[in-house]
Amino acid sequence: MSSILGTYARKNISFSKGKGCYLYDLNGEEYLDFVSGIAVNSLGHCHEHLVKIIQEQSQKLWHVSNAFIIPEQEKLAKRLTDYTFADFVCFQNSGTEATEASIKIARKYFHTIGKPNKKRIITFKGAFHGRTLAALFAANNPKHIEGFDPKVDGFDQVPFADLESLKKAITNETAGIMIETILGEGGIKEVPDYCLKGLRELCDEKNLLLILDEVQCGIGRTGDFFAFEKSGIVPDIVPIAKGIGGGFPLGACLLTKKISVGMTPGTHGSTFGGNPLAMAVGNGVLDIILQDGFLDNVKKISKYFDQELISLKKKYSKIILEVRGRGLLKGLKLAVDNTKFIETLMKYKMLVVKAEEQVIRLFPALIVSKKEINEAISKIEQACKEYNN
Repeated sequence: MSSILGTYARKNISFSKGKGCYLYDLNGEEYLDFVSGIAVNSLGHCHEHLVKIIQEQSQKLWHVSNAFIIPEQEKLAKRLTDYTFADFVCFQNSGTEATEASIKIARKYFHTIGKPNKKRIITFKGAFHGRTLAALFAANNPKHIEGFDPKVDGFDQVPFADLESLKKAITNETAGIMIETILGEGGIKEVPDYCLKGLRELCDEKNLLLILDEVQCGIGRTGDFFAFEKSGIVPDIVPIAKGIGGGFPLGACLLTKKISVGMTPGTHGSTFGGNPLAMAVGNGVLDIILQDGFLDNVKKISKYFDQELISLKKKYSKIILEVRGRGLLKGLKLAVDNTKFIETLMKYKMLVVKAEEQVIRLFPALIVSKKEINEAISKIEQACKEYNN
């Protein structure tokens, strides 16, 4: 019997090593990994550049308190602010911490400018913002919040991408709107550009803050550094994690100078957030992702993946109902039970992860090759054939 608390319904398999887009179980069997730690291993398993950086940094310095200046942290923050909309970065260890920090920053901003009544955040139904208490009740998924009363107040939910309902939900206590640019756990549902633009206009009109949760969809996964870039809007706050660490625990909250006014010494902190080892890895991930042509290649391979998935859908239309997502953040909405389909794929040595609405999520590493895409398509087709028989 395991001594680990049973909060995960784990598959009966363990892996001893990984390389690129593949994992190897304890018997040496090879699996095509399109889970990638749930969009975490952005550069695949054990990328040579990251291995080298971890080895080098681990021999110099792992951890030092944020009471001191950390050069590796300064470097990563500067690179992120130079490349994005942000003026400041607040480092965390995970996506949940980053979304929690975003909520705190939004509320503190209005408190600082003399509007302490503005503290409520509007979110979309079906969203996922993490597993801590505030993050749970921000999303308010009945399955996730059951048994965790009393409710953390301060959040109002509206139907997904429904601008009219959102407008009606705004009160004089509303501080901001927090959404995933592309719902992950909720079924790989992309917020339309018109909706994102409408949200930005609404926030400007009503003096609200726009928080775009890009923990799962950011850091190159869509072919753009951030998924919201396609819409042309600029948010106020963006929590990130997963891909920025390439498999190492790392999260961050990006924000503009205007919104930062309330965040003075003592208002927020993290013992481990921004440690030298994590910062070195984050810089290593950016070394690769920000290389000339890297994101263009993600878009190119994504287009090919799209075409192949759409062809599969046409061929097996009674099984695959819809191809969702953008870039290498893909979802297949199935007419069959997604849990059983995932088990079938595992027989063919392919790993994927489920989402709501009978969706399976496909998260290959951003370095995935055409050959590996073809292998994935072949394995998905093999699984579909079992249901066709």
